[in-house]
Amino acid sequence: MHESVWRKGVSVIIAFAKATTTTLEVEKSVLTGLARIEQLVGDNPDRKLQTIMHYVNKENLKEVHKRQEIRKAKGVDRMGKEEYGEKLDENLTDLLGRMRRFQYRPQPVRRTYIPKEGSNKVRPLGIPAYEDKLVQGVMAEILSVIYEPKFYDFSFGFRAGRDQHQAIQYLDDKLMGATSWVVDADIKGFFDNVDHKWMIRFLEHEIEDKNFIRYVGRFLKAGIMEEGKYINTELGVPQGGLISPVLANVYLHYVMDDWFEKVVKKRLNGKGSMVRYADDAVFCFQYESEARKFYEALKLRLAKFGLEISEDKTKIGKFGRYAGGEAEKFDFLGFTFITGKTRSGKYTVIKVTSQKKLKVKKQKAKIWLRENMHIPKEELIKKLNRKLQGHYNYYGLSHNTKRMYDFYFYVVKQLKKTLDRRSQKGYMSWEKFNRILEYNPVVKPKITRPLWSR
Repeated sequence: MHESVWRKGVSVIIAFAKATTTTLEVEKSVLTGLARIEQLVGDNPDRKLQTIMHYVNKENLKEVHKRQEIRKAKGVDRMGKEEYGEKLDENLTDLLGRMRRFQYRPQPVRRTYIPKEGSNKVRPLGIPAYEDKLVQGVMAEILSVIYEPKFYDFSFGFRAGRDQHQAIQYLDDKLMGATSWVVDADIKGFFDNVDHKWMIRFLEHEIEDKNFIRYVGRFLKAGIMEEGKYINTELGVPQGGLISPVLANVYLHYVMDDWFEKVVKKRLNGKGSMVRYADDAVFCFQYESEARKFYEALKLRLAKFGLEISEDKTKIGKFGRYAGGEAEKFDFLGFTFITGKTRSGKYTVIKVTSQKKLKVKKQKAKIWLRENMHIPKEELIKKLNRKLQGHYNYYGLSHNTKRMYDFYFYVVKQLKKTLDRRSQKGYMSWEKFNRILEYNPVVKPKITRPLWSR
């Protein structure tokens, strides 16, 4: 197996998606002609699409080009939006000509490293060549239009109009029902180990356009360039690619989602459900025996498609209204899920910031304050408040006030230490610090997402 190039694959894709406005999660935009594909899929859901490559045309490529941000990191071609746009029509005409002659080959993704959130370590980040971004951007939207009607409601990652809070709410609803056992599954190095042959076979379920499939295959095998050294990619999805999120969803749709819905659920005597965000999945069961049988079946199922359970991160736990003192905790999307009771004594699901994520967030805040210590204090606190508000917007769920205040007090303490370093004496009295906060208050935690309607 090739050298691991994306050990924390999902975090890299999310980071790249946030940095680029072309992903469907950031912005849903139907390019010219894609409405026709949507209509064909809706009218004939079982029919394979035969001619879709022609939607990778000049008009659609221009639209994707418009969405690119200026001054973004460049790939091996050292080409950015401004340079490519100087001769946009000429460049796109040349690109499309090469594509028609099958002379277009995606360039290797340039691999660089960025600081890992909340630590002194680094993680790899892939940067595709500029025109590869454009082609991937159009192809990703084509794939999304085709597969969106086929994806299940319990799949949330990298889909337009769906986010992490919706996935949390979906899981919360299932845990409030007949769930008594939970399988918290972690796939080891998913994005590194996607099997290319299976990926192509899955796409061929819905797409008969051999040219489109051919170019997907070329993107899968484009490789990686690091410090002048080429690294072959026999497994995995394109590192940092705009097409990677939808390809990942297609792969897990067939490997996991469809199998669970059409095979596993039909064999259960009790209730069963699942929720998935990218490669992070939680399965809910009514009976312990069925949860344990499923866990063993899941290992075999994943192995068939070149994937493996991370056994040290996957666990089966008792959970739900009948779990009592035996209830276990589990983490999902940065929250720890705990069985609890309301003030009136009724069963509820409590969701608090996970200790692991809280530690990471604290470390990240500490590093950020240190890096920005020379900014005027008014501007420093203003920028800090924007970051804190983002934290509260995500973690501001009912029952999570204590963990949010834990983070708030830590940040305030680190802010004082930062201002201490700026003082000529190397220390600022609490009296002076409090006066600064009186005129430049640090925003306090607030519940931004009260309990959802049951």
